[in-house]
Amino acid sequence: MTIRKLAAALLMLSSPAVAQIRLPVLIPRAPAPVAAANPIEALRTEFAAQAGATTVYFEAGRADLSGQSKAVLVAQAAWLRRNPAVAVRIEGHGDGGDTRDHALALGARRSGEVRDYLLLLGVPAAQVNAMSWGKERPGAGRAVTTLQP
Repeated sequence: MTIRKLAAALLMLSSPAVAQIRLPVLIPRAPAPVAAANPIEALRTEFAAQAGATTVYFEAGRADLSGQSKAVLVAQAAWLRRNPAVAVRIEGHGDGGDTRDHALALGARRSGEVRDYLLLLGVPAAQVNAMSWGKERPGAGRAVTTLQP
């Protein structure tokens, strides 16, 4: 291309009529929302935050719910009723000094008490599963409500 043609091309590009022609411009889009790497973990975090706790505690050798435990379960039940597609597992634990069989039985009574109270508060039975760890996993004197995948 000669200098004369190059100058004419540059002049045309700078004229007002040509200035209205726009080249496609890449406009950055807002980043797409990142899906949670593990949706169940996001739900567990929300559950714990809105219910206040995932664990209720019992006195040694007992399986009856305290006033504080009932308050936690009221908040858990409210969250579960708002999220009917989520199922939970209640894991009951025995006390540290119990025999294996006694710890399993006590853990089962504790998880059963929590389950029954959640059912009393209107959580559908299909949404709640109770089990006992006894001494198989540490956690004496408590029942833990965990969301099932």
